[in-house]
Amino acid sequence: MNIFDSRFWFGSILLLIAFHGVAQQQTYCNPMDISYRYNFEQLNERISYRSGADPVIINHKVGNKPGEYFLFVTISGGWWKSKDLVNWQYVVPDKWPMEDMCAPAAVSVRDTLFLFQSTFEQRPIFYSTEPEKGKLKFYNRWLPRLPKDIGPWDPALFHDPDTDKWYMYWGSSNVYPIFGAELDHSRRLTYKNPEPSKAYQPMLWLDPWQHGWERFGPNHSDPIKPFTEGAWMTKHNGKYYLQYGAPGTEYNVYANGTYVGKDPLGPFEYAPYNPIAYKPGGYATGTGHGNTFQDNFGNYWNTGTTWLGIVWGMERRIVMHPAGFDKDDQLYANTRFGDFPHRLPTRQWQNSNELFTGWMLLNYKKPVTASSTLDTLRAELTVDENPRTFWVPTKNQSGETLTTDLGAEHDVRAVQVNYVDYKNTIFDSDSTVYTQFRLYASKDGKKWDKIADLTQEPRRDRACAYVELSAPVRARYIRYEHVYTAGPYVAINGFRVFGNGLGKAPATPAKLTVVRQKDQRNADITWQKVPGAVGYNILWGIGKDKLYQTYQIWNDQPNQLELRALNVGVPYYFAIEAFNENGVSTVSQVIGPQ
Repeated sequence: MNIFDSRFWFGSILLLIAFHGVAQQQTYCNPMDISYRYNFEQLNERISYRSGADPVIINHKVGNKPGEYFLFVTISGGWWKSKDLVNWQYVVPDKWPMEDMCAPAAVSVRDTLFLFQSTFEQRPIFYSTEPEKGKLKFYNRWLPRLPKDIGPWDPALFHDPDTDKWYMYWGSSNVYPIFGAELDHSRRLTYKNPEPSKAYQPMLWLDPWQHGWERFGPNHSDPIKPFTEGAWMTKHNGKYYLQYGAPGTEYNVYANGTYVGKDPLGPFEYAPYNPIAYKPGGYATGTGHGNTFQDNFGNYWNTGTTWLGIVWGMERRIVMHPAGFDKDDQLYANTRFGDFPHRLPTRQWQNSNELFTGWMLLNYKKPVTASSTLDTLRAELTVDENPRTFWVPTKNQSGETLTTDLGAEHDVRAVQVNYVDYKNTIFDSDSTVYTQFRLYASKDGKKWDKIADLTQEPRRDRACAYVELSAPVRARYIRYEHVYTAGPYVAINGFRVFGNGLGKAPATPAKLTVVRQKDQRNADITWQKVPGAVGYNILWGIGKDKLYQTYQIWNDQPNQLELRALNVGVPYYFAIEAFNENGVSTVSQVIGPQ
């Protein structure tokens, strides 16, 4: 049994539980299904869009009670709370900065949650002993100002439980590095050194000449100087892991990397395996600028930002992926099938691949019809796995439909419906902003059975609505019936049906070749296509047992890839697997080092 096969026994056990009537949602699917808020920054230009970026999830524990999760997101007017990482309830705080919060820093220490916003000015640190009720108090009303072009922008707060010392890390620039500073708890977490020029010191700089993944642009193809941002600190086994995001939020290669040190302020060394979180292919690409946290079972997670950029360049969504430390204390995140349904754990996992349900995408570029179409915004644009193409019906009215033909009967397990804000006029996420639709299934396209109905649930906005069925439904056709979304138009950029076909998984791809270029940051990869495959996962890493990276490629694309994410002087190992509606092939023989 290889490391990817363990998902089957774990998924089978949980499926048996679901079949016996457990209706509570057990899975999630990226992008995260939260009530993304409407952005006010372009209100005067009448540009309307929902967005969420730069996430921080905090496991806040009070006494001996299980922790409750709190999610903080750029320009959201508040935060979300959850007890299970699936059901997120929006919390309206009793006080909030007039300019809102970008990339907020948060940390939970001894029953108290601390919160601080990105700033170039003097701003307060907040605290709360009742974050579930939205109650904030001032901890420090007037944090001293650093030089205006330094920040602290994109801050992260860190408390070292072993030394009881406090630190802050920050930076968002293609000029400056990530900075760090010790804070003085006795003076309400102001900077330890009162002299501004000595209050902070550089922690790390980007080095795109050595680290291919730090290069800017789509697939690291743009010579523009890249950006670093999104600092976060994690302590594990006495080591300090300083996380950072690069090279730019608006590209498929937005990722998280890490440096490792023996002291909170360094010196730090570049981790041999980098980036730690990377997802350049698929629907929800990009994993950069997030945080690393532990759930109530001790499992690690890595959060990040995926880009839309349809209405506005900073239109984004939130993702989270299983993460962990391997036997060599290497931090990594698992993005394999990262935008397919995953189970949330009920215990500490042995391998993060256990969380993949094995539910495959059933309708990639399958036939899809609509009740009406506005201009060229056609129905087939909802099943091409491109988040920047979308369908719009002629009117935003109840009864508009999308119907996808799976081509044969499949066992359907879940459906995700993703919306965008085409020519929208909404600027406030008030009670009129919510999402309602119904889902139907059919074997013959004539007799339809209702399988989900959001009108029977409490009203909330769901830009990335994910519906898990309590039991599999055998069907060839799945229909979306629109009921309500706010605004003049309905716009759907992803109608994604998940489950399993009744046939065989594809064969293992053969003839995988990898040739490292003279520029060691790049490698040319080819393989032989497999009959019946829908897509492939290129797997690579710094050891045969460390194939943590994944590049997902569709079968209708060329069977070649120029991978531009490698580190100079680091040998790599590679493998490949194929997948279709029925499942995943065994992994090919690992080749390397290259």
